[in-house]
Amino acid sequence: MNTSQYIIGIDLGGTNLKISAYTFSQFHKLYERRIATRPKKGWEYVMNQIHTAILELYTVLPKQNAVCIGVGIPGLLDIETGVSIFSSKFPKWENMPVARWLSEKTGLPVYIDNDVRVNLYGEWLCGAGKHKKNIVLLTLGTGIGAGIVIDGHVLYGATASAGEIGHMNMFRPGRPCRCGSDGCLGRYVSASGILDTIKEKIAAGNSTIMSEWVNGNPDKITAKMISNAYDLGDHMAIDTMNETGVILGYGLVNVINLFNPEILIIGGGMSAAGERLLQPARKIVAEHALRLSREHCTIVTAQLGDSAGMLGAALYARQRFENGTRF
Repeated sequence: MNTSQYIIGIDLGGTNLKISAYTFSQFHKLYERRIATRPKKGWEYVMNQIHTAILELYTVLPKQNAVCIGVGIPGLLDIETGVSIFSSKFPKWENMPVARWLSEKTGLPVYIDNDVRVNLYGEWLCGAGKHKKNIVLLTLGTGIGAGIVIDGHVLYGATASAGEIGHMNMFRPGRPCRCGSDGCLGRYVSASGILDTIKEKIAAGNSTIMSEWVNGNPDKITAKMISNAYDLGDHMAIDTMNETGVILGYGLVNVINLFNPEILIIGGGMSAAGERLLQPARKIVAEHALRLSREHCTIVTAQLGDSAGMLGAALYARQRFENGTRF
């Protein structure tokens, strides 16, 4: 393999499209670019955004040295045929032949996988989970995503949909979920979930400094504001973070008891809350998870941030290109 050859890794998010290039052998980063996805403009617009981003990359790196492309996509996929079956983040996005379309445009092999799993590949091989064989990665964003490694193998399941930890039922009845059920973990422990909790408390007549920050409009409160208010001693923010952390803790108890991981990695934008959220979660785990399992599991935050998806997509593409197999 030519030492100047490289792999393209793409993390396709509902807000941003992130693209990087890495050397084929050592995975040194050669290039990175981020652009707005604008999914409401439709399938063709998004795919053309990806193609345009690749053409821009070629102005920096020689086109002929590109080997293959890996793409992380939210939602349900047929990873063998390269079809994106459904994604809640992309309107009118059903059965889209992402790999074939992009391969025809670039002339390169294209491999797709779920966006959370490509984050898992990055953290497992190069980040917080390095040298571990039993890992669960949870990404806390607008919902909850998860990727799982058991005995050194990624858990995919019959339809490559394994690991939907965010849809574990925590309450019956509970908040309705887009999956068709209600009371799902992700409806409480996520950026949208914690904001719903704040709005419920305000509607019940509780006061918070955050109401002053948004001129009385609770729809303008952000997850970051909750952390800031927590640090200022705001009782509602503290109560909300503790309540959310407790629910997360019970979710982690289930995860630890079911999968027996060595390490449980918390990533995603909401992980920025750090110990404000994890301290009550750790307490619940200590009290309720199976003793032997919890004593052999470390709960940490992700190391690679939002670069994990790009790196993981490239790592996944190299694995498929070289071996024709998944991790």
